[in-house]
Amino acid sequence: MELLERRRALIEERLIAVVDGVESETLSEEVRHVALSGGKRVRPTVTVLACETVGGTAEDAVDFGVGIELVHSASLVVDDIIDRSELRRGTTSAWAEYGHGPAIVTSDGLLGEAFALFSADPKATQVVAEAMVELGVGEATELSARPENEEEYMTLARRKTGALFRAAAELGAIAADSDALTVEALGEYAERVGVAFQIRDDVLDAVADPESLGKPTGHDAALERPSVVQVTDLTPAEANERARTEADRAIDALERVDVADTEARRYLLELAEFVVERER
Repeated sequence: MELLERRRALIEERLIAVVDGVESETLSEEVRHVALSGGKRVRPTVTVLACETVGGTAEDAVDFGVGIELVHSASLVVDDIIDRSELRRGTTSAWAEYGHGPAIVTSDGLLGEAFALFSADPKATQVVAEAMVELGVGEATELSARPENEEEYMTLARRKTGALFRAAAELGAIAADSDALTVEALGEYAERVGVAFQIRDDVLDAVADPESLGKPTGHDAALERPSVVQVTDLTPAEANERARTEADRAIDALERVDVADTEARRYLLELAEFVVERER
């Protein structure tokens, strides 16, 4: 666990350095408010661990990891505007703190900083661009052609959440100069972890205590959002079982990877368990 914390500290240190380098005092303050307001740093940790699993180093992958965290943060700014959520990660959301216009500019600023980190590698840029296309389709689907059954929900979850998780792991593999099969296997692992994460997120929104969760609950029902609880007839317990199935399939995908660092791989396995069992 100490080694994992050191990896997270490396990510946090680099993230702070990137945020500190944002030009314009106003934009820097707003980007800092969003990017440094907490969060589990799951996606950048996946990037680093994926890289180490296949023979790279944490230092090889940290810029890509910070980049994917910035993309994720930018998407949360937009999510909070759409959902009219005034709280994020236990603090005021960007639009509630600064207004809608500055929040949108903040999201753009986060994306700009992210792609500056990806720009040195065309493969990395392509992976993230493809993930953002999927994310955009998912967000549009959620707002218009809402899913009506479990299959359609799972497609939405893969686009809305799985795509960025996939990109996070693929970036790690790219940083380690892996072959295409390894990139794909790690991508599938992370995508399934992301889907499990989204299912569990929906369950927590339906049943968790807002104070413990760090954000308001009941939003899915109030806004008629297509959560697993709203779209399907699954009980929260049954939905958790679906998340478990995705996590198990993620582990199966990880089995296809030639492992260079068994400790890093162990943490990836533990993450697949964590996303199913987490309470916030």
